[in-house]
Amino acid sequence: MKNLVFSVAEYMERVAKTKKSMSEKGIEVLIVTDPANMNYLTGFDGWSFYVHQGVIVALDEEQPMWFGRGQDGNAARLTTYLEEKNIYAYTDDYVNSTVKHPYEYVADILKERGLDKKVIATELDAYYFSAKCQKTIERCLPNAIFKDGYNLVNWVKIVKSATEIEFIKKAAVIAEKAMTTAYDFIDIGVRQCDAAAAVYQAQISGTKEYGGEYSAIAPLMPAGIRTSTPHLSWTDDVYKDGDTVILELSGNYRHYHCPLARTMILGNASQKVRDLGATVSEGLTAALEGIKPGMLCEDVERIWAKTIAKSGFVKDSRIGYSMGLNFPPDWGEHTASLRPGDKTVLVPGMTFHMIPGIWLDDCGVDTSEPFVVTEKGAEPFCNFRRELLVK
Repeated sequence: MKNLVFSVAEYMERVAKTKKSMSEKGIEVLIVTDPANMNYLTGFDGWSFYVHQGVIVALDEEQPMWFGRGQDGNAARLTTYLEEKNIYAYTDDYVNSTVKHPYEYVADILKERGLDKKVIATELDAYYFSAKCQKTIERCLPNAIFKDGYNLVNWVKIVKSATEIEFIKKAAVIAEKAMTTAYDFIDIGVRQCDAAAAVYQAQISGTKEYGGEYSAIAPLMPAGIRTSTPHLSWTDDVYKDGDTVILELSGNYRHYHCPLARTMILGNASQKVRDLGATVSEGLTAALEGIKPGMLCEDVERIWAKTIAKSGFVKDSRIGYSMGLNFPPDWGEHTASLRPGDKTVLVPGMTFHMIPGIWLDDCGVDTSEPFVVTEKGAEPFCNFRRELLVK
């Protein structure tokens, strides 16, 4: 019995948009290996992206084709709308083999379907597509022309449907719960790992109405000097008086993420941290309030930079990025960024994580807001106080 998250009509509309983009780029066959893009086009949902799997979209084929490990074939039958003839499962002797490779099997699929002499694109910079995959398929299909299809589907999915936005709103409720749990649990003398365990419980248990998914990124919860860099998590040390604690957490519903960051201070934090926190919050609020559809991504960053210029603090990295549907290791979509030089036009239905954190040599502050672009401006997904969390 199939367990589809969206209607077949919505999946096929996504496939149609992907084919339109392929046609415009002169691509006849696209091999999709990013787990989020596989899920977006077919509904496929399994923790099997550590072995070679993918979805083949061909202009001449109505449905995509899924390929993957034999024991994951039933996952395709359960979670996708694909007909049996479009599900290809390879035998287990391809897994971690030194004498054969799954992309030899993929080449055989393309030969069988008469697609071996087409213009074929692969996601060259995707996390789960290796150099050996590319070398193998090029060797097996000498009459094909190869192009780079990286991020093609990512740009198709940057504008969300109404149902997708509702999923992110559900994830936002979980994110608020996780942040409240972290604030309530963290205190002087508490082990960091115990706080992380409480956050995980809140993320996965979700609400009484619906549960949560595993997040694409682990809870990022550095404390003390470790807040001078953004992507550290917990240790088994205890929290100490004067610690700054950065909390970057996410709610996740049906793999649609709503990340949220706040910074806590325990006891007597330094004035520099307090000043930095006020600066980040002021700039974040100004940038959010200044967003209008039709603006460019770089225009949003300009508002932020102008607002904080008087503070003396400087941020030399982007202040946000498109986010939504994703699998480990990232909830970002790898498309639009809120930074100088990004000319992407903001249109209703785009969803972003604005996270203008600033990290100094000995401390940092991270405050963020996930939002959707609407006809009127930016609508934050979360309702959680935008200030340093003092305890």
